[in-house]
Amino acid sequence: MYVDVEVLERPLPKPSAEDYVNARLLEALVEAGLALEYLRRGLVRNATGKAFQAWRALMAALLRLELDKLKTLARSDEEKRWLESTAVPRVPTSRMKALSQLLEEVGHAKIALGTALALNLHDYQYHGPDPDMALSKYRSREEAAGDILLLLRELAERVEALRGRVKWGGELEKALGELMRELAT
Repeated sequence: MYVDVEVLERPLPKPSAEDYVNARLLEALVEAGLALEYLRRGLVRNATGKAFQAWRALMAALLRLELDKLKTLARSDEEKRWLESTAVPRVPTSRMKALSQLLEEVGHAKIALGTALALNLHDYQYHGPDPDMALSKYRSREEAAGDILLLLRELAERVEALRGRVKWGGELEKALGELMRELAT
């Protein structure tokens, strides 16, 4: 996958900006492409890190896209402020499960399953294969590689499904097309 380094190195728009969702979706697609590249090179732990970052960027885009709906679910003004000031721009790893459950409540069916998979891959990135499965859910590199592909296919489908909901530009179209071609091979 051809990756335009300029795309990843641009300053991220403020979460309140119109371009924030698009920037995060593009980040998700580029990170997913890098995950595939690392996977082809046999760098499975690096690939899991990129796949996790791709999923996290997707979640940031979805959280911003659905922020108004999510705020209606918040139990307090403090929680509303936290969603806007922390959840959207940072997507804390420790809160990804809860945030994905909120996204499910506002219509993103089964996103919690993808998040659980991303978090398992995140563990693998740090602990590697673990035959005893005490620190990682994966006994081998091959098991982790299989889940990377599952997660990236899910990510591509979710980004494609947003085509009618966000301002869709040529960069997003190109990045999605390249990722889908790479996943098909």
